Amino acid sequence: MQSFLGAAVLAVTALAALAQPAVSADEPDLIFKKSTVWKFLTPDHKLATYAVDDPLVDGVACHFTVPEKGGVSGWLGVAEEVSDISLACRQVGPVTFKAKFEQGEEMFRQRRSFLFKKMRIVRGCDTKRNVLVYLVYSDKIIEGSPKNSTSTVPIMPWGEAEAPRCADWLSR
Repeated sequence: MQSFLGAAVLAVTALAALAQPAVSADEPDLIFKKSTVWKFLTPDHKLATYAVDDPLVDGVACHFTVPEKGGVSGWLGVAEEVSDISLACRQVGPVTFKAKFEQGEEMFRQRRSFLFKKMRIVRGCDTKRNVLVYLVYSDKIIEGSPKNSTSTVPIMPWGEAEAPRCADWLSR
């Protein structure tokens, strides 16, 4: 009986570790939340808007809005969130690249369920137009979702600074 309890505690600890958010950039900044469905005695369903800076490209910020489930499952942190995510990215200062990157490289990720679902923001470069392209989507180990949103950031001069070419920063 004691070994069974020890194994159960170990399993719960492992699951809790897996449930921790995974991010490739800093934690996003919460801008605001808006209730969409009122729930009695438990948290409401909400839309939450966050901001995240591109960790590899100074001068670019993305804002995304995600639904957050309330109710008992949302309150306990075990709800699987839906894949409806909107995205808007903009140049907010002079663009400076910190390192080379690959087309479709992950810029940010966040868990959207207790175990297997993640939201990802990936970055690419439209070399012909000198535009950074950001795509947000969600995936699951077994089955992803075709729901997605795309945002583009034309790289423009900022003050006296010349606009860098994103093509010069692509890994070949």
